[in-house]
Amino acid sequence: MDPENGARVAPRLPMLLEAVLNVGSDLDLRATLQHIVDTATELAGARYGALGVVDPERGTVTELYTSGADDEARERVGRLPDGHTGLIGHLVQDPRPLLVPDLSADPRAAGLPPGHPAMRSFVGVPVRVGAEVFGNLYLTEKRGAAGFTTDDLALLRVLASQAGIAIGNARLYETARRRERWIEGAAACTTALLTGESAEDALMTVAEQARVLADASAGVVLQPTAEGGMEIVAASTPDDPADLLGAVIGPGSPVLEQLLGGEPVFVEDSATDERMTTHVRDRFGPSMMLPLQSGGRLIGTLALPRRRGGPPYTAADRLLASQFASQAALALVLADSGHDRERLAVFEDRDRIARDLHDLVVQRLFATEMMLESTRRRASAAPDAPPDLDGLLGTAVDELDSTIQEVRTTIFALQQPPADAPAGFRGRVLRETAGAAALLGFQPSVHFTGAVDALVREPVDRRLLTALRGALAAAHRRAGVTAVGVEVDAKARMPDGRPGVRLTVTDDGATGNGRHGTTVTWQAPL
Repeated sequence: MDPENGARVAPRLPMLLEAVLNVGSDLDLRATLQHIVDTATELAGARYGALGVVDPERGTVTELYTSGADDEARERVGRLPDGHTGLIGHLVQDPRPLLVPDLSADPRAAGLPPGHPAMRSFVGVPVRVGAEVFGNLYLTEKRGAAGFTTDDLALLRVLASQAGIAIGNARLYETARRRERWIEGAAACTTALLTGESAEDALMTVAEQARVLADASAGVVLQPTAEGGMEIVAASTPDDPADLLGAVIGPGSPVLEQLLGGEPVFVEDSATDERMTTHVRDRFGPSMMLPLQSGGRLIGTLALPRRRGGPPYTAADRLLASQFASQAALALVLADSGHDRERLAVFEDRDRIARDLHDLVVQRLFATEMMLESTRRRASAAPDAPPDLDGLLGTAVDELDSTIQEVRTTIFALQQPPADAPAGFRGRVLRETAGAAALLGFQPSVHFTGAVDALVREPVDRRLLTALRGALAAAHRRAGVTAVGVEVDAKARMPDGRPGVRLTVTDDGATGNGRHGTTVTWQAPL
């Protein structure tokens, strides 16, 4: 620097030193970037300043921090520069200091959007973090002078060098904080999954945690379908996710082939990427689709789409989200194993109760029934027996036999998995007849008429089931029974014309008067 230039720069050295000291005072990256552009604008005496953050993968400007332009001016400019045209594009492609005295005379200055403030002089310098170009610092419109000088350029290069160090520190801090948030989120997700949530709640927990951590518009979990595709089974969005649930990626999709192969898929723009085939793709832009797999087993896919025009995912975002997906998949497997162990414990307990009922309660009841039957026969042969004793003992025997039937039906129900327990009246009737089949030695035939599940409700269904158990127990006691028929008619009419339900149980066993075949009918209004 010659003496004349040094004389011009010297008055600004204190300002430069102050700027260098202040530029690294904040570890928040956004605050640091805004402080850099404000400091550079003041130091160079510029009217307008901007700092464009460059995406090294795509060669585009992803963020722009400005100084000197108010909100109205920024709104008039609108979109971000694409990083491919004009002087901004030139600096992105060729990151070297650039000084332009007159923008109107430089052909590289073309491409300013409508509404952009009028500008004449221009200076730009790259901001490097290590060997990587983080972005470029642009200043225009030198105040009180015809244009920027080489002295301004020299000062800005010093500031850009120190800014690179400050940005590097802020980026390290931000990366550490982001990693910490992902680790905490993964730990919270794992804790929630291992506390006994249902399968649906577990998938929703994964979707919700991932959406918040990735700053995505939606968190979606897809699972393979029987047809070979993938369906959205859990979705978390700030709005109603109903239109997302049930969306399917059809078989044969290139995206699907990658996902089923356990490979992640990264999409720049869901709306325009030909690989995306779901009907909701138009709503989203950048997206990550990460396989949820553990030990070679594919559980599903975690998709994290951002809004249209949203910032693309960085390499760090992809790495952290992939690590989260791996841990979430492991937690899902562990949670599923825990549920299986709990269900196995329940099955073992139910089986033990069923064995105890059969080996202890039923045998004792049966022995008591035999004793009463023997007493009944001896009492009926005694000349001084009370006339009503035979009837009383017969009633006691019938009650014990009915109780044995109900206990055995309960034993049969205990031996079925809880998921198989019927919810509707039709299913409960079928369960009762299946339980009776174990005692009768054959399966009773069952016939339904009308919308049984829709029409037969509490308390009518309980009364019908009690009557059915009694009729089946009576059929079991009769000799020579080889067939039992059960009919439930939900279209029956009561004697007074009201709608009702009729239960009819028939068998071909012998009756006490020597006839064969018995029909028991029970009906109730609906």
